[in-house]
Amino acid sequence: MNRWRRLARAVVRGGAAASVLAALHAAVNTGLLRRPPVPAPAVTVPVTVVLPVRDEAGQVADCLAAVLDQRGVPRLRIVVVDDGSTDGTAGRVAAVPDDRVRLLPATPPGAGWLGKPNACAQGAAAAGNAEVLVFVDADVRLMPDAIASAVALLDAHRLDLVSPWPRQLAGSAAERLVQPLQQWLWATFLPLRLAERSPRPSLAAANGQFLVVRRPAYDRAGGHAAVRGAVIEDIALLRAVKAAGGRGVVVDGSTLAACRMYSGWPELREGYAKSLWSAVGGRPAAAVAATAGLSAVWLVPPLAALAGSRAGLAGYAAGVAGRAVVAARTGGRVWPDSLAHPISIALLDVLVARSLAGHRRGGLQWRGRALPGTRVPPVSPGGAASPTMGG
Repeated sequence: MNRWRRLARAVVRGGAAASVLAALHAAVNTGLLRRPPVPAPAVTVPVTVVLPVRDEAGQVADCLAAVLDQRGVPRLRIVVVDDGSTDGTAGRVAAVPDDRVRLLPATPPGAGWLGKPNACAQGAAAAGNAEVLVFVDADVRLMPDAIASAVALLDAHRLDLVSPWPRQLAGSAAERLVQPLQQWLWATFLPLRLAERSPRPSLAAANGQFLVVRRPAYDRAGGHAAVRGAVIEDIALLRAVKAAGGRGVVVDGSTLAACRMYSGWPELREGYAKSLWSAVGGRPAAAVAATAGLSAVWLVPPLAALAGSRAGLAGYAAGVAGRAVVAARTGGRVWPDSLAHPISIALLDVLVARSLAGHRRGGLQWRGRALPGTRVPPVSPGGAASPTMGG
């Protein structure tokens, strides 16, 4: 019995120590997060926004209004790619009285293509002489200086791709528990300065809700054709840009854009089911390792704290502190949400297990389409899965 108690104490102490180190890294990392300039300089080059939509009649008009309201981008064009909508989305777009907007009916995805990469590829092909491509989701609302600020970050730091992470809006309890983990994961695990410079594909985090890339770098990487079957196509595109010699990184987009990704538990559950299996490596062993590691550091110490463990209490406090720092630096809700961090980790474990089971059964769907033949974006030999849940 004493042997097992010593082992349990060692696990708690090890997890608590890792939690402290992770919180320190998150604090340093978020301090290094690239932030948009104020004011944003005007953009002189042509910019095309690609907006892929599928059954977004309730979102597309407001999204377009925000894009059309951009300041400092005089050579702005927008290509809305309608991916087989049946709810009147195309009509909402056609009713926008602005000749900068072009509605493009998408050709259905062919063999090996998933819907979003297919729509994005067609939008990019229709972008004309654009020197910068901006990919935006319909549920994103850009602030007036969003695009000019993102291009300024490209120029100031000699980057080829930036992913300004929007402020994530959360309404329900489930959203408040799960959504902040997106930013927390990359802020905790991804060394941002190293990721910015390194060509390693595994050092990548991106969010397709708002993605800005130089056209030459996009073309060198093969565009969305290079990631045609990737479930998490945003990270895959950044990896392709890196593999082609480009540089890119996630940047602070909390003052540039906002997004409510899912509304309520059913949407959130199904949304993460389609992608979490890929985010953790796509294999049962990788999923078990990922969830066990997260639980050992951010779930076991708080449970031990309930039994009076001082090490466990220190681990819990560090986890809360790390979550709070990331939330404060990325526009999230700090209190009391950070106090529930162990519950967030437990819920993430459940979502990962559900996603992996759905993938193995072959029953995953999204936007009315099955996801057959999905694959994990390639990583370099020895590379780990990217620390993000996908956008």
